[in-house]
Amino acid sequence: MKKFSKLVALSISFVLLCTGCASNGQAGEAAVNQGFENGTQGTSDEAATLNIAYQYGLAYAPLGIIKEQGLVEKAYEEATGKQVTITWNQMSSGADINTGISGGNLDVGFMGVGPAVTGVMKGVGYKIFTNLSGQEHGFMTNNDSINSFEDLIGSDNQIALVNIGSIQHVILALSLDKAGYDPHALDANLVAMAHPDGMTALESGNVSCHLTSNPYIFRERENEELHEISNIAEVWGVNDSFIVGVASEALYEENPELYQALCNAVKESVDYINNNMEEAAKITCEFDGNSAEEELLYMQKSKYMTETNRIFDLAIFMAEAGFIDTAPKSYEALVFDNVSGN
Repeated sequence: MKKFSKLVALSISFVLLCTGCASNGQAGEAAVNQGFENGTQGTSDEAATLNIAYQYGLAYAPLGIIKEQGLVEKAYEEATGKQVTITWNQMSSGADINTGISGGNLDVGFMGVGPAVTGVMKGVGYKIFTNLSGQEHGFMTNNDSINSFEDLIGSDNQIALVNIGSIQHVILALSLDKAGYDPHALDANLVAMAHPDGMTALESGNVSCHLTSNPYIFRERENEELHEISNIAEVWGVNDSFIVGVASEALYEENPELYQALCNAVKESVDYINNNMEEAAKITCEFDGNSAEEELLYMQKSKYMTETNRIFDLAIFMAEAGFIDTAPKSYEALVFDNVSGN
């Protein structure tokens, strides 16, 4: 356990040391076609800019509404009479977003609560400013001989998930712990893949297992050649925080009007989805590559909310399991003062 904690600490230290070279790393590669800008927040005498990063899946649906309807821009102009330019950057993992924020290339990121907690506790330079969604997870396999954790522990079967230290990794560790196993018993089996790549690898047989969320888990469950190993949702379900938004401390402190416009936009988009889900699905389906009918079905299996749930409990487990060196002293240590929840 201590060995794992040291490895995590060394890995994160290395990432932070390398942020000066981020343009040559994953974050830089992800941003090539998105147009990272320097001086992200601007000053009172110049137009404001905001660099936002997000990832894949229905968990991020409110961001499609924000982007399509220009909600941040509208809220900021109403509050200040000024304009803001938003740059949207789609990335593969929370680790990439952490690198972007620590290097000053990103102001805001939406990611799994696991890497968000890690970033806060490692001093990346942000806190959680909102919840975004809760989603069901599932653990699928293409191997008929795999039916439980016992069949995987000690084997060479590969398990695809977003990244080491991702919320999926933490959920897997939590599930193992609840089942009476070492929470890191399957760490050697993990391979990092973005959700869509993991699904492709599972269906093609390049990996044996995939731990994923909406919509990929529902698509995989429809494949008769795959079956589910265990019910991951028993330890972390749709009512628990999955995707949260983090904002840099610089944004929070130096441009409170833009920070508040961002918070208002997230709440407006979440309310819009919850009150107009069918219309919302017609908007966001274009971002997710689904039909409007599929998008609506997947949205109905999601929970969109700005209030966090169980993130402090998760942080305590992450400390006990060695994902982070020390546990936060309170819920308030993880979030800005506008956030409600637990």
